[in-house]
Amino acid sequence: MVTMHPLIYPIVSLVAGILILVFPRILNFVVAVYLILMGIMGLVAQA
Repeated sequence: MVTMHPLIYPIVSLVAGILILVFPRILNFVVAVYLILMGIMGLVAQA
């Protein structure tokens, strides 16, 4: 079972929000990476 530190999600959200504000064109990249990471973590948690 994979457990993440509770501070990981707010930090990731904060960094992603700042990057989107500074570089709006990378929004698609940030969303894609987020979805891929969430999918991998979901699969690993069920295995």
